[in-house]
Amino acid sequence: MGRSGDLPRGLLDRYRVRPESCPDDTGCPILHVDMDAFYASVELRERPELREHPVVVAGEGARGVVTSANYVARRYGVRSAMPAGQARRLCPNAVFLPPNFAAYREVSAGVQAVFAELTPLVEPLSLDEAFLDVAGALRRLRSTPAAIGQWIRRTVAERFEINCSVGVAPTKFLAKLGSGLAKPDGMIVVPRGSELAFLHPLPVSALWGVGKRTAEQLRELGLETVADVAAVPLARLRRSIGNANAESLHALANGHDDRAVTPDAPEKSLGAEETFETDQHDRDLLNRELLRLAERTAAALRSRNLYGRTVSIKVRYADFRTITRSRTLPVATNLAREVYATASALLEEQVAPGAVRLIGVRVEQLTADAEFAEQLLLGGPDRGWKEAEDAADEARARFGSAAVRPATLLGGASPRQAGTTHGTSGHREGRSVEQ
Repeated sequence: MGRSGDLPRGLLDRYRVRPESCPDDTGCPILHVDMDAFYASVELRERPELREHPVVVAGEGARGVVTSANYVARRYGVRSAMPAGQARRLCPNAVFLPPNFAAYREVSAGVQAVFAELTPLVEPLSLDEAFLDVAGALRRLRSTPAAIGQWIRRTVAERFEINCSVGVAPTKFLAKLGSGLAKPDGMIVVPRGSELAFLHPLPVSALWGVGKRTAEQLRELGLETVADVAAVPLARLRRSIGNANAESLHALANGHDDRAVTPDAPEKSLGAEETFETDQHDRDLLNRELLRLAERTAAALRSRNLYGRTVSIKVRYADFRTITRSRTLPVATNLAREVYATASALLEEQVAPGAVRLIGVRVEQLTADAEFAEQLLLGGPDRGWKEAEDAADEARARFGSAAVRPATLLGGASPRQAGTTHGTSGHREGRSVEQ
């Protein structure tokens, strides 16, 4: 789905909630709540004197990346995921602040507790957004979906001094689209029965799953709006963008989305990546970074009692060309030794030489089925490695993360850029950058 800032606003003004008016929210039990410029807003609580100034949260150094920008900075074209150097050129008078993820997690936990006061049906997508199903709470609270949305916005502002935007709709897709279009600090209600009137004037980039490449493919077919996608024969769409994408986009364009709000949705993958201070050609150094990332990722899997079958690596070259390569294992694992061996083989066999600015490791196809994951293949490695890595986890928990490390990583400083490191992260559903 395209950035909310890129989508038309005035076209949908009649769906916006105002003090004097609110669209009919009957049959609209799904809310999507999204914090506005979350990281920047949390920082500004401690620096209120900067509220009228452009503020950018970004990693330090030449390879820093923007993680958040307040709306003053966005007027200059600054956006999340933009290189910090580009942001400085666009807005030389901006105040740049390093990210404080501990503070963001603390505020996020408080906001999630607000949601839990209303309903147990909360599906977090990231630190700053979540779906809520309030159908069961309406009678208990003697309220309406829009009134609950307004209460959330007011309560978050009062308790945490940050703003959020809310979408209220019959489906998850429309609720998420509504919150994005309501930004900043607003609320949109998509009435049941008005789904197509709301959707069809929007550009194809509004559809969930349409990025730059898919949007270009759709425009090559002459499809500019959601209405165009809804009207095109499904067979023609399949030939252009593939069966799975075609069916999903055609359903969304016609207002169909039967996904339920799922509390504690299982993580789909876990991984970690590093951005280097300077571009790297040395394969030995890249392999050491893969080992470091495999250790971090495997430890995260074990801390969640998860195992994964597919190991992938991500490589971004100096010209920003990015590739991913993956391999599926015969047996799921959470051992760093096996994750690293697979990642290293992928680097050696499937990645062309060149200057590398970022490298990452990710484990997918996660399962909590230990009996399945730990079954051994004939001739496979014995269980000694599992016990060794479990013991290393215990030592690190007691004495710190540097207590036990592979010998290969001892004594050598990493060339990664402090402040641009991406920590071990999980992935469920939703976007990867803040809006």
